Amino acid sequence: MSSGAAGAVGGAVGAGLGGRARVTVAGVTVDTLTEEQVVEHVVTALRQGRGGHVVTPNVDICRACSRDPEVRAIVEGADLAVPDGMPLVWASKLLGTPVPERITGADLIWSLSAAAASAGLSVYLVGGLPGVAVRAAEVLSDRHPGLRVAGVVSPPFGFETSAEGLAAVREALLRARPDLVFVGLGFPKQDRLIGLLRADLPHTWFVGCGSAIGFAAGAVRRAPEWMRRSGLEWLFRLAAEPGRLARRYLVDDLPFALRLLTSCLLRHAARRLRPDR
Repeated sequence: MSSGAAGAVGGAVGAGLGGRARVTVAGVTVDTLTEEQVVEHVVTALRQGRGGHVVTPNVDICRACSRDPEVRAIVEGADLAVPDGMPLVWASKLLGTPVPERITGADLIWSLSAAAASAGLSVYLVGGLPGVAVRAAEVLSDRHPGLRVAGVVSPPFGFETSAEGLAAVREALLRARPDLVFVGLGFPKQDRLIGLLRADLPHTWFVGCGSAIGFAAGAVRRAPEWMRRSGLEWLFRLAAEPGRLARRYLVDDLPFALRLLTSCLLRHAARRLRPDR
């Protein structure tokens, strides 16, 4: 079996923080929570003075974890990991350890901002092209009256390769001291940055949210709801940005997803054919 196929199996059940159920799918352990439960967990932790890190593994992230131990450690070190990708939801069901739903950073930026507005918590946005994060903050504030936006920053390309670039982002966040930070720089860049910042802001929750800031600002169009539910959001994004996403989706992710679902389907069939059933 290839390393990609080996990473496609899972099904183990364990316990996460606070006794939450966790399952392994595509070689990555995720929490079996609904989006509402994720929001409740984060807000409760903030009220108790505890920070954390939310990561949303999708097929691309699972594929990267199967090849790179450093990337796997980033995902395993997060306080909450929730599946962003219908193939992971389908695979978990075939394995007999279903997760309740797909949860994306693009959804969490709305639901967590709503909760922050209600609870009097502040948010901070990191990412996006110049002006995009500012627009996203305006849209979020309009949608959720009372939301406190502690600040926004759109770091220049390559900022993470220089001490000065990293220091500028770090100092901006230390001045703001936000409760929630949405970091939309793409995986694993955003989550490496979160790893550097957590020690300075131990009471803050960080969410690696990918393209969520661009979606919230309206700078990037999101797939219709029916495409998200049916696992076709990737196709919508591919049509919108073929030059950037063709290799990632068609050459890297699609074969991995097919191996994942085939492996899980075979395990599902073998389990149903066992004599003891």
